[in-house]
Amino acid sequence: MIKVIYEDNHLLVVEKPVNILSQGDDTNDKDMVNLLKDYVKNKYNKPGNVYIGLVHRLDRPVGGIMVFAKTSKAASRLSEQVRNKTFKKTYRAVIHGTMNKNNDTLKDYLYKNKKTNMVTVVNKNHKEAKDAILDYETLGTKQGFSLVEIDLKTGRSHQIRVQFASRKHPLFGDQRYGQDVNKVGQQISLWSHKIEIVHPTTKEKLEFTCEPPNEYPWNLFGESKK
Repeated sequence: MIKVIYEDNHLLVVEKPVNILSQGDDTNDKDMVNLLKDYVKNKYNKPGNVYIGLVHRLDRPVGGIMVFAKTSKAASRLSEQVRNKTFKKTYRAVIHGTMNKNNDTLKDYLYKNKKTNMVTVVNKNHKEAKDAILDYETLGTKQGFSLVEIDLKTGRSHQIRVQFASRKHPLFGDQRYGQDVNKVGQQISLWSHKIEIVHPTTKEKLEFTCEPPNEYPWNLFGESKK
C-alpha cells in the first residue's frame, strides 16, 4: 500500500517505497505510475484510463517523497518548475567516513555510459560531460558513518552517489559505487526527504517532508536529525 502524504485534484504526493521503479521498464516489475493509477481508479471508482504524470524520478533502490501530477496541465507546470529549478529537492544520505568540511558545495562534471549504466567524474572538456552541483550539510557522525543533508542543484543520473564516492565517502549500501566497503544485500541509504514546489494552479508555496525508515544505519542518528 502506497503512503499518500498529500492529495488534491491536481497533485499526488507520496512516499515511494525502496526498490520500486518510478516508471515502468522492460522488466515489467511494479512501478509507481501504474500503482498510483490503480490507487486513483479504485479510490474514486474511475472507469477507463487514469492520468498520472511523472514529473521527476528516483533511482529504483531509493525511497522517499515523490510528487506526481493528476492532470496534464499540472504536469506541464511542475515540469517547468523542474527546468527552472524552483522545484527544490532535499535528500538525506548515510555516507562512509566524515567529509573534510561540515558543509560545502560539490561541483563536478559527470559522464554516463549508457551501455553499462555507470556514471563517472570526467574533465569538463569531455564531449558528453554534464555539470553536477550539490550543497551538503553534515547532521551527525556515528560509528564511522555520517548523516548528510543534500540540497540538489542539478539532477544528474546517480549524481549524489557518484559525487560522494569520488571523494572516498560512498553511500552506505551502494553496491555500484561503493562495492569495496559495502556488503552485497545492503540497502542503499539515500532518501528523498523534502520537496518544495509552487502549486500548479493556486500558486501557493508547498513543502512536504518524509522521514527515512527507523532502521540501521538511519537509526544511528536519531538525535542528530533536524
